[in-house]
Amino acid sequence: MATAEHPPRQGDSWQTHEVFNQPPPLEGVDVFSSNLPLVEALQREGGAWAMGRAAELGKFVGGKPQQYWGRQANENKPVLRTHDRYGNRIDEVEFHPAWHRLMAMGVENELHSLPWTSREPFPQVARAGLYMTAMQAEAGYACPITMTFAVVPALRTTPALAAEWEPLVTATTYDPRLVPAAEKGSAISGMAMTEKQGGSDVRANTTFARPLNGGGAGAEYEITGHKWFCSAPMSDIFLVLAQTDDGLSCFLMPRVLPDGSRNAFHIQRLKDKLGNHSNASSEVEFHGALARMLGEPGRGVPTIIEMVGHTRLDCVIGGAAGMRAGVIAATWHAAHRSAFGKRLIEQPLMRNVLADLSLESEAATMLAMRLARAYDEAGGEGGAGSDDLSDAHLFKRLATAVSKYWVCKRAPNHAFESLECLGGNGYVEESGMPRLYREAPLASIWEGSGNVMSLDVLRALVRTPRSLEVFLHEVGQAKGSDARLDAHIAKLEGQFSDPATLETRARRVVESMALALQGSLLVRHGDPAVADAFCASRLGGDCGLEYGTLPAGLDFEAIIERNRPQL
Repeated sequence: MATAEHPPRQGDSWQTHEVFNQPPPLEGVDVFSSNLPLVEALQREGGAWAMGRAAELGKFVGGKPQQYWGRQANENKPVLRTHDRYGNRIDEVEFHPAWHRLMAMGVENELHSLPWTSREPFPQVARAGLYMTAMQAEAGYACPITMTFAVVPALRTTPALAAEWEPLVTATTYDPRLVPAAEKGSAISGMAMTEKQGGSDVRANTTFARPLNGGGAGAEYEITGHKWFCSAPMSDIFLVLAQTDDGLSCFLMPRVLPDGSRNAFHIQRLKDKLGNHSNASSEVEFHGALARMLGEPGRGVPTIIEMVGHTRLDCVIGGAAGMRAGVIAATWHAAHRSAFGKRLIEQPLMRNVLADLSLESEAATMLAMRLARAYDEAGGEGGAGSDDLSDAHLFKRLATAVSKYWVCKRAPNHAFESLECLGGNGYVEESGMPRLYREAPLASIWEGSGNVMSLDVLRALVRTPRSLEVFLHEVGQAKGSDARLDAHIAKLEGQFSDPATLETRARRVVESMALALQGSLLVRHGDPAVADAFCASRLGGDCGLEYGTLPAGLDFEAIIERNRPQL
């Protein structure tokens, strides 16, 4: 019965309000072509030949991969099935179909293989542009894609194993079945290095490998032990570190043996992680698992470093990709949301925040792409035990550690500040920002935390002192163009004068090196407004400790317009 308090419904009279002042869905964006700093960098660093395929991928990623697949793969975490219904040990991980679609996208677009198969110039640069574009859909699937990409240089330390496995790990078809890789015609790679008692100190590993037929490079071994972290346990092959009578060695371990039987590779549990939910990370035990030695006996760390260096490159590219995703979300929201009579993007303080986030993203993108070119220029030089190295390799070695430290350190707070631009909406899962925020710390931890990277820089300087000269020559190419950069470089050169305290100061030193390199790149090649803002805030000291503290008088509008998505 109708009353004054409950009037009868007539048409749409049940609606209490009209929805307005909300940004429209951000759909159908070409996430490559709308990323002007990346477009410019791909051309500048030698990858212009890949512009068409990058734009095609950018359009595709901005559709279902970004709108649905990434979210679905994270909301439906992988599930471990240790046994089948009859009690047989199977050690399988079930993934949502969206995960497999993402994996297929990565493989079919050669994110795992392009530098090893392309005859075009600067394939590392081209691949970096594609990888940075594709990662904006989701970061988790990039883990096995990266490891498959990075395993090739390690495989090449043992030609017989490279001949067998390189065609499989560079194939452009994705098949998730647990069957012999030769039967599938393709393979995905994982890695298992760290143990409970050692972590980054892999020389403390206790897992042991016993030779079956004399031992040595390429020979078969039986491995017994555990790994505290095994990435992507459903991969086809793994690089594994284990002790031998000759010391810590590297091994190639297949998940499925050639006769179709499962290797003695047992998954104990999946890690319940802060983020990276779509990807399976696990604890495993080897109960006499069969593997073949990769590289020489006792040279496990130098051999696997061939893989680690390339994964660190991808950490830098991935950090820049995450920053770009944050900038897109923040600037899109601010361009369509009004408060206190004006759009957010028109308000001075918000403009400061957006410009600062854009500045950080652009500097990270430029650094990542220059680093990728360094890998092209160094080529396959610098294998385990090499001492006679070119300037290109010395720069690559040092710049990888410097860039990995800095870009990955800056990513978490960048994600947080981007999230805050959306206010309370950014704290809600539907916005996608919490996923971006949870993901951001991983790249700084994976393949070497901040301290490990800082110490790696010092080790490079000690082993090859000419590395510093090469690095300073690179940043010095911008000398005379900006007084603030010149002053920073001069101060940086003085930071190496007290070797006794260098390890204590290592983080400060590496930070200064990263800023010098970013500043040099921006001054030489970047947009004038961006370069000026970077030098004023990062090198001139005219900023606070948080994002959004750039000095007044900078061209905020130009910086934001370069970086926000345009439809």
